[in-house]
Amino acid sequence: MSNDILTSNFFELFDLPVSYDVDLTKIQQWYMQLQKQVHPDKFANASDREKSLSMQQTSWLNEAKTTLESPVLRATYLLKLKGLDINLENETTMDAVFLMQQLEMRERLENVKNEADPLTVLDAMAKDVKATTQELMNGFSQSYINEELDDAREWIRKLQFLQKAKKEINTLITDVEDELMS
Repeated sequence: MSNDILTSNFFELFDLPVSYDVDLTKIQQWYMQLQKQVHPDKFANASDREKSLSMQQTSWLNEAKTTLESPVLRATYLLKLKGLDINLENETTMDAVFLMQQLEMRERLENVKNEADPLTVLDAMAKDVKATTQELMNGFSQSYINEELDDAREWIRKLQFLQKAKKEINTLITDVEDELMS
């Protein structure tokens, strides 16, 4: 494989149109195919330069796959391709209603183990987060298509909150299940 991998944007790499809506199955298939070509094990007896290139290409492929599979990272990458750089560490939504909903959810998560059936509560919360995430993803996609990049940026900010909430809910589900098994 040539240096083309290192000069391709993530969508080109996986033969996808530049769009928020991606085919995750196709990403996985292309990833496996490309990994077979560039994986460092294939270059165990190659020159140092070829080994180094293989490592760079593998790293680039891994970053591309991770980025395109994540709703937040994919959205951020799309805006980056448009010349709009987002620092997720410093970005937060200014939507007061959304922020209040997030605070209420956090409080509920903090106290969920005191519920009569915490797994049922967590399952319902996970479903709500999933539905809201889909709404936000649709909002981002539409804003991106319409070149409304400030709105698209706001959708990313909100998606970021929900991504963290999803992780926290999944961690709590595991914790509660572990406690019930003990």
